[in-house]
Amino acid sequence: MALPRLVPAATSETAVTADLRAEVRAFLAEQIATGGFVPAVDAWLCGWNETFTAALGAQGWLGMTVPKEYGGQGRSFLERFVVTEELLAAGAPVAAHWIADRQIVPSLLKYGTEDQKREFLPKIASGDCFFGIGMSEPDSGSDLASVRTRAVQTEGGWKLSGTKVWTSGAHYAHAFIVLARTAPVDPAHRHDGLSQFIVRLDGPGIEVRPIISMNGGHHFNEVILEDAFVPDAMVFGEIGEGWRQVTSELSFERSGPERLLSTFPLLATSAESMANGEIPRDANLGRLVARVAGLHRMSTAVADALERRQPADIPAAVVKVLGTTTEGDIADFADLHAGDDSAIESGHRELIMSAVDQRPGFTLRGGTNEVLRGVIARGLGLR
Repeated sequence: MALPRLVPAATSETAVTADLRAEVRAFLAEQIATGGFVPAVDAWLCGWNETFTAALGAQGWLGMTVPKEYGGQGRSFLERFVVTEELLAAGAPVAAHWIADRQIVPSLLKYGTEDQKREFLPKIASGDCFFGIGMSEPDSGSDLASVRTRAVQTEGGWKLSGTKVWTSGAHYAHAFIVLARTAPVDPAHRHDGLSQFIVRLDGPGIEVRPIISMNGGHHFNEVILEDAFVPDAMVFGEIGEGWRQVTSELSFERSGPERLLSTFPLLATSAESMANGEIPRDANLGRLVARVAGLHRMSTAVADALERRQPADIPAAVVKVLGTTTEGDIADFADLHAGDDSAIESGHRELIMSAVDQRPGFTLRGGTNEVLRGVIARGLGLR
């Protein structure tokens, strides 16, 4: 019996996407030349720069798939993919808008009410509204069905109590989407009784506590909700349908080029250093480049599938596992060749240090690779 195809076929670059890619590259070159940003690794998570986000909004490169009636550009998933891929490859600081543009936009378009769309989508597209995600909880790992945050119905809305962790950018964001339990746990149907809510982070009953990384960085947070009131107008989707909604959203979280390009600026400077004789020649550099090229095609194929409204959870899991592994291997390769060689350019060495710092998180965030291998196995009918 033939195994099902895990990744759909990808289309070739069109004249429209080629022109768009060139336009974005020219914009980024100008930004770098004028000091708009310094290329960095993992900039989609750590590079919070609201000025740069506003500049992207002015270019029409935020909310690209949002219909024009909601303040967007009405462009395709593939066109958005081209823009995000170029931003990531350049190491641009896109963290401020990343979650809102990547995950909240398609979720609002699919599950949001008309009022929610009209309130949030234009602001996201202009770079004026930032979101976080409230899924993970203490002691739960990747088991979202073990959510303990509870939502209790009250007059005019719901009161939420519980704790969320690893909420990127919550100390800056305006709101986050919270997965909460609205019905008691049924051991036979653990995924039932979950619902989602749009929660403003500046409201009463909400405390944001920083989670400081070992390197001193601050992008993660713990968010504590104590009877935080959420009006009925901010119920996201249908009560009791939270699990179905979340699994749909995870395709957008796991499928993007950020799962393979977090360390691309380091790969580029490694190639330059090798060409300049600063580090010894090593054929493994070519192998890494080939892996990234293949992953580019696979990630493009997922964007194509989303454009066709096809399920992409299994292909997204494949790209995420292979992509984050490659990201880590790039960090290891560069670190191995750096040593104590003082000839290595300081900017290259800084990228290496940052990549090594961030490396442990690559295969954890967005679902651990161990969990995603189980998702892939189910897609193959092996479990």
